[in-house]
Amino acid sequence: MAYPDPAAPRLAALAALLADETRAVFCLALLDGRAWTAGELARHASVAPSTASEHLGKLVAGGLLAEERQGRHRYVRLAGEQVAHLVEELAGREAPGAPSAPRSLGASGADNALARGRTCYDHLAGRIGLAITDAMTGRGLLRQDTGFALTDAGLDWFGALGIALETGSRRPLVRGCLDWTERRPHLAGAAGAALCRHVLESGWCVRIGSGRAVRATPEGERALAARLGIEPATIR
Repeated sequence: MAYPDPAAPRLAALAALLADETRAVFCLALLDGRAWTAGELARHASVAPSTASEHLGKLVAGGLLAEERQGRHRYVRLAGEQVAHLVEELAGREAPGAPSAPRSLGASGADNALARGRTCYDHLAGRIGLAITDAMTGRGLLRQDTGFALTDAGLDWFGALGIALETGSRRPLVRGCLDWTERRPHLAGAAGAALCRHVLESGWCVRIGSGRAVRATPEGERALAARLGIEPATIR
């Protein structure tokens, strides 16, 4: 069958890859930016290893995941920032009239932790990510009026923190990424990734368990208040 737009089959194939719930669970888990083994993902999604392997093969073949092998182990990760951006943005969009699944107490607690703060691939999301983005915008470090862009003051701010920014790569220095819990864009791109690394390495935020959720430490609350005027209560 001939289509009027040659992109139609590619779009349909991509949509089909993400239309399966198990594959969607895998992609959301991999938003933590780390490489997972097939066995880890199988346990995470509560599926058999053979089922996980079949789904991972489709995601790798479709270009959404990249595969690495070390000895007997097979690792997979998201194929890049653009894939992470796509997954996060799609997760923030609900079908009209879609029913909400009942949540257990444990699941609700995990949802709350992710909403408070999490990594989205390699940058910060949730209330913490949005608080930083809003504070940078309010202080004239970041512009959002014509798309995301660092101002000269913003570049100086990163320099004062000792954060080196990649300026020669194909990756955008800054970009907006739609936050699926806050429904507004947070800071992504090379600057967002560098800031996330700094926040974690400096102990301003720590990971909760082995997932994507993060929380601000007392030291981090003081640092974010001093450098961006963020009220600690807004990120707890």
